[in-house]
Amino acid sequence: MEKKELKPNTALMPVPVTLVSAIDEEGRPNIITLAWVGIVASVPPQISISIRESRFSHGLIMKSKEFVLNIPGIDLLRKTDICGSVSGRDVQKFEEYNFTALEATKVKAPLIKECPINMECKVSETLELGSHTMFVAEILALHADEEILTDGKIDPAKAKPIAYAPHDYWNMKEKIGTYGFSMKSKS
Repeated sequence: MEKKELKPNTALMPVPVTLVSAIDEEGRPNIITLAWVGIVASVPPQISISIRESRFSHGLIMKSKEFVLNIPGIDLLRKTDICGSVSGRDVQKFEEYNFTALEATKVKAPLIKECPINMECKVSETLELGSHTMFVAEILALHADEEILTDGKIDPAKAKPIAYAPHDYWNMKEKIGTYGFSMKSKS
């Protein structure tokens, strides 16, 4: 099979689809849909999000140095898509799309109640990287709906997160292995 060289692009896939909540100086919340997110470190737990400077939430996070990374389930796909299609400059997304803001325990930005997973984050580093600014942040608190837990751990089959691959949303159908399974002896 031949390989074809393509124009370099962000073909990393899938990536998680998230709803990031932030607040302005008056305490008004906003939501932005982001798929440019990733794990940075395990100890202390850190993630990164990348946002274009032109986006409304970029300025909010630059000023507040905090946000909540909310992971929506597939039941929120329509609302998740629209939150990435309209600007918080024009629309109060919590009100317009019937999201419930819950008070966070460590940051001022609110959790989104309808999302089964919420991570309260404090920005530790900001990197200007071409088209986007990367915000590296420590996870100060993690919240999960009890019904998505199995043996006290988040169960992806129950959380039903949304994945993103260039221009399309996907769901996760089934587990196909467990880390380290290839190293276990055959019986």
